[in-house]
Amino acid sequence: MRLATIANGSPDGELIVVSADGSRYLAAPERNLLSAIERWDSVDADLRRIAALLETGVGGRLDPARLRAPLPRTWQWLDGSAFRTHGELMQIAFGLPPIDTDRPLMYQGISDRFYGPLDPVPFADPAHGIDFEGEFGVIVDHVPMGTSAEEAMGHIKLVVQINDWSLRAIAPVEMKTGFGWVQAKPPCSMAPFAVTPGALGASWRDGRVCMDLVVDWNGRRFGAASGASMDFGFHELVAHAALTRDLVAGTVIGSGTVSNANYAEVGSSCISEIRAIEMIRDGKPSTPFMAFGDRIRMEARNSTGAAPFGTIDQRVAVR
Repeated sequence: MRLATIANGSPDGELIVVSADGSRYLAAPERNLLSAIERWDSVDADLRRIAALLETGVGGRLDPARLRAPLPRTWQWLDGSAFRTHGELMQIAFGLPPIDTDRPLMYQGISDRFYGPLDPVPFADPAHGIDFEGEFGVIVDHVPMGTSAEEAMGHIKLVVQINDWSLRAIAPVEMKTGFGWVQAKPPCSMAPFAVTPGALGASWRDGRVCMDLVVDWNGRRFGAASGASMDFGFHELVAHAALTRDLVAGTVIGSGTVSNANYAEVGSSCISEIRAIEMIRDGKPSTPFMAFGDRIRMEARNSTGAAPFGTIDQRVAVR
């Protein structure tokens, strides 16, 4: 089952159910996705009934221009760093010592807005080091404190694709304070469709999205790293976040930047990684960060080439 949100003039938009091929839709009985995830056990059956009806050929033609982020705003956004290769490269990029821990890394970011898949994204100054970060995420229902990783699998209701925008010139300054990111982490973007884990089929294994995240920057291929190589699965990230507190329904948890050890072959999902690789190879970075007018396109593809989350296709805009 695939869900999406279309603009209707309200902050949370209108929830719709989308056909498997992404071409048609029907209105959902629940007014928006945040409301639906808060009442998931009550609305799941109706949503699935509508999804089955769509596969008979009914439904209106979906206009991609109306699509917002499937969850335009929510209560909580927690982003992990579950790909070890990315963490190691970032330590080089920022000149930081290795983090000696066997715990998942995670921070809490802003969640009052997620940009839609085609929205231009405003920035104040390219000198801040504008960077994209392609990743996956999950949306959970209410998760009680102390939930185990095994139990957490049942709380993962939807899977999404995310671009976690970052400002790399500001990030090291904020990291050294020991408090966390505020200026360096603007709102994220989401691909148009939130997908139930079951609808991903073989692409959802062991709490991981086993798909290639294809990234094009200004029309040129930048990377196609696989989400299968997460060092911690999403169920483990959920359990980590819920160790000492409940997670409210609608919490979004990110994987962190998708990154593979064979980056020389598959490329990367953020510019900062490439700059770190250049530092290792050449002694200094040469790839610049993004400029006004730059375009970023992200699309996760399964083994058949299908893109169940749809596509993020955005330009960097002047504030």
